[in-house]
Amino acid sequence: MKVVLLVSGGMDSLVTTAITAAAGLDLAAMHVNYGQRTWQRELECFRLICNHYGIAERLEIDAGYFAAIGGSSLTDLSMLVGGADLQGTTIPASYVPFRNAGFLSMAVSWAEVIGAERICIGAVEEDSSGYPDCRQVFYDAFNKVVELGTRPETRILIQTPLIAMQKSEIVLKGMELDAPFEYSWSCYKSEGKACGLCDSCARRLRAFELTGLRDPIDYEERPKYI
Repeated sequence: MKVVLLVSGGMDSLVTTAITAAAGLDLAAMHVNYGQRTWQRELECFRLICNHYGIAERLEIDAGYFAAIGGSSLTDLSMLVGGADLQGTTIPASYVPFRNAGFLSMAVSWAEVIGAERICIGAVEEDSSGYPDCRQVFYDAFNKVVELGTRPETRILIQTPLIAMQKSEIVLKGMELDAPFEYSWSCYKSEGKACGLCDSCARRLRAFELTGLRDPIDYEERPKYI
């Protein structure tokens, strides 16, 4: 079975790749540059992850329209990237409006062309930043859209193997599968050393702290979050 992996280069997409690779499936990987602040580092990580897992079939897409639309601190340089808000209940400024729907649409198009039957994305619901397009109900609905919007003989299912996991569980799963965390990037702000202070860095650092393990990437600051 062929699987299209959506690989951002982040920790969650890395572990999703590790899980899928361990299942012995035929892997194809897609990466989207959408005008985010750290696009060069994320693209580098995508390529390193693909090389590590021997994924030859790759697709790199430029989707600059997300930056043109704006509305997110990840794509609009005039907006500040907020600090850690681990208990936040509102949708943060880093949310890119309806981004995952765009990514999934591209992935479904490619999957239909190359004959893939699965699309895997590293969405996390319980321990995410509150993004509405990281919820299981969203992926359930999108699977219905795929069913209705593709050829009658097409059978493509979107899967979210991490959706119900906590970040600390994701770290442990990655360690179990010997995932190269040093090839992943989560920081919203920086491409040299991770800032350690943005919400994404904080969630990643807290996850490693909870497992008693040390995150192998370099940080400008490495606060304690537990």
